[in-house]
Amino acid sequence: MGGLKDELLKTIWHAFTALDLDHSGKVSKSQLKVLSHNLCTVLKVPHDPVALEEHFRDDDEGPVSNQGYMPYLNKFILEKVQDNFDKLELNRMCWTLCVKKNLTKSPLLIEEEDSFKVWVIFNFLSEDKYPLIIVPEEIEYLLKKLTDAMGGVWQQEQFEDYKVNFDDGKDGLSVWELIELVGTGQFSKGMDRQTVSMAINEVFNELILDVLKQGYMMKKGHRRKNWTERWFVLKPNVISYYVSEDLKDKKGDIVLDENCCVESLPDKDGKKCLFLIKCLDKTFEISASDKKKKQEWIQAIHSTIHLLKLGSPPPHKEARQSRRERRRKLLAEQEELERQMKELQAANENKQRELETVRKKLEEAASRAAEEEKKRLETQVELQARFSSELEREKLIRQQMEEQVAQKSCELEQYLQRVRELEDMYLKLQEALEDERQARQDEETVRKLQARLLEEESSKRAELERWHLEQQQAIETTEAEKQELENQRIMKERALQEAMAQLEQLELERKQALEQYEGVKKKLEMATSKTKSWKDKVAQHEGLIRLIEPGSKNPHLVTHWGPAAFTQAELEEREKSWKGKKGTE
Repeated sequence: MGGLKDELLKTIWHAFTALDLDHSGKVSKSQLKVLSHNLCTVLKVPHDPVALEEHFRDDDEGPVSNQGYMPYLNKFILEKVQDNFDKLELNRMCWTLCVKKNLTKSPLLIEEEDSFKVWVIFNFLSEDKYPLIIVPEEIEYLLKKLTDAMGGVWQQEQFEDYKVNFDDGKDGLSVWELIELVGTGQFSKGMDRQTVSMAINEVFNELILDVLKQGYMMKKGHRRKNWTERWFVLKPNVISYYVSEDLKDKKGDIVLDENCCVESLPDKDGKKCLFLIKCLDKTFEISASDKKKKQEWIQAIHSTIHLLKLGSPPPHKEARQSRRERRRKLLAEQEELERQMKELQAANENKQRELETVRKKLEEAASRAAEEEKKRLETQVELQARFSSELEREKLIRQQMEEQVAQKSCELEQYLQRVRELEDMYLKLQEALEDERQARQDEETVRKLQARLLEEESSKRAELERWHLEQQQAIETTEAEKQELENQRIMKERALQEAMAQLEQLELERKQALEQYEGVKKKLEMATSKTKSWKDKVAQHEGLIRLIEPGSKNPHLVTHWGPAAFTQAELEEREKSWKGKKGTE
């Protein structure tokens, strides 16, 4: 019941949107009353005018939005719907409400009836979210179906170019864009209007009316035992037969269930290509026009009975569900990959921030080291300047001392000369005692003076030695400070090397993060490749059962399918396979 409700909501959504003339998302209550009454009539739901008037009574609230209409729609209409109404009648009513407002005025290759069928197919293939759109995968599926029905060759490259030019801001096409795409003949070039119309009708019969196969065959009567040509239509649980392909005069139904079976019969009574459909209460003998059609009908009926035994839906509905599940799975994988990519990007940004922090710390450490080196050089220059000035001062003092020593030496020579003169005088005046005493006193005076000079020279020498010791101590202090600065520089160089090692480790982690990113990207590409291969497999699987479009009664004419789809060797191989399976059963 949930699937039927979703299908009805899609159709009713088009009608509600058509009544929203100003695109405000709201519809007047009078229009919703008329729409609700018509829905009750078409869906064969008991009409409750009291509830309708009570729900949409006149007040000051103004128009009703889609969300405001949904409670009434669910409670009084959709929950009471049974599977006993004409779905085509509901589709035509909603189509009538929206076609004039939305259908393009440009000339199209298809008639309005064909546009209606494309509109119904869109509701079948569109996603279960609003506003309704049909995704590129379903567009490709529909266009392939139409191309096969027209007997054409699918141009995959042309569709890929069409997807490349697809608007990035859109996830798919609306129903009116799809009708315009089909109606302009972009993917049916070279086909006339009648061929396109027949292809649309064939795809409509398969996807909407659940027609698995149809065509003319001869049927043997149960009472008069005569053979009459009938138009047979195979559906998931019944084979209906009509007087002609216009489906106006229905002659009966062959109800299929898991107890039915189909068997091939040998030719008899002038009839060829016979096969038998066995049911619990009746048995039907049918004659196909040729062996190929006989085999196709037997295979189609056998597949239908097998699906009934398994309780599986028709192939096209199962394929639609499979495509949706695949898209949901792919979307979940893409979301997971995007989440992982965001995590990797966040981790990378964190690493970048850490690297930036380390870089700033290194720059600050280098700046501090440069400042300290500058201070050390300034201190060294200052010490060198002070040492140079002390050396200059010491040289000046030494020069002064040397000058004083030279002066004292000169004076000493003079005193020595005087002593010699006194000695001469002493030799000359030795006879005189007074002169001799005076000479001795002079000599004693000279000796005292010499001793004083020697004492002064010793004191000067001691002062020079003290200055030399002070100079040696200053040099040793400078060397100690220089050694301490050198030790600090070595420690900072070690810290700098440790920071560089951390930086290289962070760079290695960043490369590993990038390698993980490349691995995730390769997984995404592999998932995309697997998805494409599964699409091809699904397309190949769907092409195994090809439906027959109403054609000419004359067996020798070629239908719009073109030449026979199987060679004689392939047909014999399929007969052997079928007989083998039949034998094992």
